[in-house]
Parts: sequence; C-alpha cells; structure tokens
Amino acid sequence: MTHTASNAELVFAYLSHARVEKRLADRTLALYALDLDKLTDKVSEAGLSLTEVQNTHIRRWVAQMHSGGRSPRGIAMILSGWRGLFHWMGRQGLIDHNPVQDVRAPKAGKPLPKALGVDESVQLAAFVAETDSPALEARDRCITELLYGCGLRIGELVGLDVQAGPNARGWIDLPDGEAHVLGKGAKRRSVPVGSAALQALALWLEARKTWLGPQASDSQALFVGARGQRLTPQHIRVRLKRRSRLAGLATPVHPHMLRHSFASHVLQSSGDLRAVQELLGHASISTTQVYTRLDFQHLAKVYDASHPRASLKGKGDLLSTESTEDDVTDLNAKARSPDTPARPRNR
Repeated sequence: MTHTASNAELVFAYLSHARVEKRLADRTLALYALDLDKLTDKVSEAGLSLTEVQNTHIRRWVAQMHSGGRSPRGIAMILSGWRGLFHWMGRQGLIDHNPVQDVRAPKAGKPLPKALGVDESVQLAAFVAETDSPALEARDRCITELLYGCGLRIGELVGLDVQAGPNARGWIDLPDGEAHVLGKGAKRRSVPVGSAALQALALWLEARKTWLGPQASDSQALFVGARGQRLTPQHIRVRLKRRSRLAGLATPVHPHMLRHSFASHVLQSSGDLRAVQELLGHASISTTQVYTRLDFQHLAKVYDASHPRASLKGKGDLLSTESTEDDVTDLNAKARSPDTPARPRNR
C-alpha cells in the first residue's frame, strides 16, 4: 500500500485485513464499513486524504456528530472503527501518528437499572399459571424464585447442575440453603437461598424426574427442556417475559431486571451496600453504588405520597437524585457492616 492510494482503496484494504487477519464477523465488518463511509465522506468534504487527517479534524467531526444528535455510545462505536483504520495505516507506514488515539466520545450518563417494586416482584414470584404441564410450571416458577431470591445472573442460573461435581459450574446445596455459582471472571461465590426458592426448587426436582423419565439421570443440568437439554439464556428470557405478562405485570420482565430488583430491595431493607456487593458478586463497590440512586428514588416516592408538605412548589428540586446523590453515598458509607451478608427476605 502506497501514500498515493485513494481513500476508497485504503478502506477496502483495511476491511480485507480485518476480515482475513482479525477474523471479524460479517456483521461487525458491515458496521465498520458504514462507519468508515462516514469518515471518507467527511474527509472528502474537507478536501483531504486519509493520510492528511489530524487530531483537530477528528475532534471537529465528533463535535458535529454530537450536536447533530448522535448518542455518546454511537459516537464511541464510530471512533472505535476509525481508530482501527488509522492504527492499521500507521503499521503500514502511511502515517506517523493516529489522529484518533486520544479522542474520546462525549461522556454518557449512566441510566438507572430497571427494577420492579416489591409488590410486583412478589406478585410475579408467587404467580401460578394454569397449564397442562405441571412440570413446566414448576420449572418456570423455580427459575423466577431463584432469579429474584438470589440475584443470580442469567449465565449463573443456566450453569447450575442438579448436584455438585468436579465439572459442575454451579449447584444448590439444599441442606445449607446456599447456591454456589460461577460468576464473571470465573469467580465463584455462594449466595443464600430463601425458603420460598428452596420450596420451589424441591417441587421442580420432583417434577423433573417425572418429566424426563428414564433420561433424567443422563442430564446434569438443573434446568432442562423436555428432551433433557440444558436451557439457553434466550429460552429463559422468552419464558420469563411470557410469565410476567400472564401474571398481569405492566412491564415485560427480563432476568436481569429481577437481579436489579433483588439488589434494590435488599438495600432498601438493610442499608448495607457492602453486603449487596458480596451477594451480587461485584468486583468493585462503585458498580453496586448505582442501587443507592434507586434506593433514594424509593424514599422520594414515599415522601411524595406521605409528607404533608410534599406538594410545595420546588420540592422536586430538593428531592432530585442529582442534588442528593453525594448524601446518599455518605449515608451508605456509614451503613452497618455485619460479619455476614444480609440474607434476602424469606417469603
């Protein structure tokens, strides 16, 4: 590749490199091609070649995209594609520096996790569907109880086996009432299992034997389909969404929403951020702190509904999450730190 190559030729050569050398998926390559089309359009409008692009050009184009309504996340993805192209051009000796190297997308605000209220969570967990397959109902109810009662990730749930073993990713110790799971970063942790979830698990284990028949012993997976195959995350998402609709919830529920609900409700009851961190398996307390904002929203709603002065003009300013987030963090920093993590409320 020479300095005299056209912009289109450079992009084509890079995409060929990405497909052959980096072995990127077709979908990823298609997205890269679209983002690089945007780049070549801007380069042409500026009367430049790709080898002449400077840091100031990239910053100007980022500002234009942002002012034009492009989301910070979208801009970050575009910059990633651009950065890869210029990195490759540098390795080819076409440029002596990467103009995108120190450019970052505008900071995006972190959305609050979506969590159900306590009543909605209990309504979903206690729901009993009318079905011709009692075993299927027992399985789906057990899945719901474990997701909400233990705050498990969907990957941790599908990885559970019927019993402990050398190759088991996770299992539930019924006598001790603990779930042993393999979380992110291949880190193991133990989570207490509430009495309602244990009862649902016992019913599913009995139903599982009848449902699978002779092949029950051939499958080690705790949650299986009718043929004994381990359930996939997508299958569970579909079943949970359907179950939430049948239970009369206004919001379609996904597995991670129940994890968020678990964390929010334990924090509301205990005020112990460190315990919630341990239960969720978060490596950093900063990841768990997002639930303090959910906790404050709950307190603000209680205030709005009950305080005689809540209807005064300007209360929204006094109760805004942004203006009190530091106070909430301070309160959680002073929260109690018991020797053992707080257990979810048994129902």
